[in-house]
Amino acid sequence: MRSLTFSCLALAVLVALSGQAFSATVAVGSCTSLVNYATVQEAVNASPAGSVIKVCPGNYPEQVAIVAKNLTLEGIEYATEDAVVILPPAGGLVPNVTDVDSGNPVAAQLVVQNAGPVSISNLTVDGTGNGLACGPDVRGILFQNSSGKVNHVAVRNQVPNGIPNGCQVGESIWVETAAGQSSTVTIAHSSVHNYNKNGITGNDAGTNLTLTGNYIQGAGVVPKPGAAQNGIQVGFGATGTIMDNIVIDNIYGDPTVAASADVLLYDAAENSNISISRNIVGNSQLPIALYTDTAGVGDGVSVTGNRVFGASTYDGIDVCTNGNTVTGNTIVNSAESGVHLDASCGSTGQNNTVTGNTILESACAGILDDTNGTGSNMITDDTYFTVPFTLIGSTSKCNVTAGTAMLAKAKATRKFSPAR
Repeated sequence: MRSLTFSCLALAVLVALSGQAFSATVAVGSCTSLVNYATVQEAVNASPAGSVIKVCPGNYPEQVAIVAKNLTLEGIEYATEDAVVILPPAGGLVPNVTDVDSGNPVAAQLVVQNAGPVSISNLTVDGTGNGLACGPDVRGILFQNSSGKVNHVAVRNQVPNGIPNGCQVGESIWVETAAGQSSTVTIAHSSVHNYNKNGITGNDAGTNLTLTGNYIQGAGVVPKPGAAQNGIQVGFGATGTIMDNIVIDNIYGDPTVAASADVLLYDAAENSNISISRNIVGNSQLPIALYTDTAGVGDGVSVTGNRVFGASTYDGIDVCTNGNTVTGNTIVNSAESGVHLDASCGSTGQNNTVTGNTILESACAGILDDTNGTGSNMITDDTYFTVPFTLIGSTSKCNVTAGTAMLAKAKATRKFSPAR
């Protein structure tokens, strides 16, 4: 019996060690003494699970797919060079994956599919020269039913054919999950800019994003008929944590058609402890938006300690769901209100706690409560400076005197345009 037990234990240890033994550290390019490959895809294909792939500085015109495997992919410094750039192939991008929600083809520059954990660090994914029009959708990094981390990565120029347009495609980083699957992805300390539609997107139930320390910049004012950009989107059942990011410059030029947001929660997971904290957001149409078009979806979000400035069209923080906590934020220079408890999404703007915020210079009110005190909102200990009204309840509009004219503010309809 003892011998049998010992043999079983020894076999278990041997199996565990054999898995480790078959992993490897290899290189792409010739800057190391490691076994090396000419392309990133060749290294991915040849490396067993658990391997580390070190990529030498240089340009790599290819589409990379990591499928059903856990890997570490990292750019490395050599001599004085430190730029690893994945670019579209010479002939442009081609469809290499299918979107789990729409079933439409997607041309992803780096796709992680049914895999993980996969770690990606210290490289650039640049969409310049993608050669695409309105379809298929171009995405820089795509996680699909996968887990992993993106750290110190630059993702840029995911614009169809390099020309900004009204097609609702062109995203830098995208995480999505098919029914019954899961995706847990951390994106940290990365740079995202020059996207056509969205910077970072997490969609679907089963998706859990952690975004921390990222820099995300939209194109500024995008004239009609361009795409309504969103810096960060968590939507359609997804959940996550959005912390310590800087997100700016997402503005659609015609607010009667669509609205852009720096941080947009659109039909996000219900009461899943989503946290939006300590971010700097602004110079945008609507810096932080909690929105739903489905009753009982997207409630219970914490919006804490953010610095919000320059809402050019709407409110600093628009709360069009229920049961949220908005506390300790500093909100400056909003075109409508600092915080809007918004009833326009259908029995929304209720049971929220708004406390300890500092609101400076909003054109309408510090806090606008659409329920006019009937929605069980707790609004206490907020501090106001240079706002026409500190706290106002309104079911239609907020009239503000500007000279001799009366301006109706703070009740324009938001028409968000989430990427799906």
